[in-house]
Amino acid sequence: MRERKRLLIENGCYHIITRGNQKQRVFLEDQDYEAYLKRLRKCKKKFDLLIYGFCLMPNHIHIIGEAKKPVNLIKFMQTLSRSYTEYFNKKYNKVGHLWQNRYISKVIVKDVYMLNCIQYIEFNPLRANLVKSAEEYPWSSFKERVVSLTIKSGILDDLCI
Repeated sequence: MRERKRLLIENGCYHIITRGNQKQRVFLEDQDYEAYLKRLRKCKKKFDLLIYGFCLMPNHIHIIGEAKKPVNLIKFMQTLSRSYTEYFNKKYNKVGHLWQNRYISKVIVKDVYMLNCIQYIEFNPLRANLVKSAEEYPWSSFKERVVSLTIKSGILDDLCI
């Protein structure tokens, strides 16, 4: 079966989702989350993406981001996924795929829906009963976004990372 083509647009904003292979955990300890965020920041700069929100769950990831050039989204996710897979496999003495299938990317409009989408992913840890408030979860953009919005009066340029 052929894979469906991605909808890629200039200056497109996307909700990106990727899940661990067979829904396995992709973050086993705090150091893993930190390693992923380090790679996320590096790839964001390299491929000129704006990241508006993110949430790293134990077995999957959500990112809300904007790619000025459509091809940069593909390169960003390929590089990020490969880099973290190499880290994870080396650290845990594993081989093979870490991620289930291709990542999902849904185009979203930069309006109230985008803000609702960011809030939805940041509240994921609450729905999964990992924390009692979004503020408590260290692996999402919630605290950084809320502080940034307070300081920057809601300017959504490069808020999180």
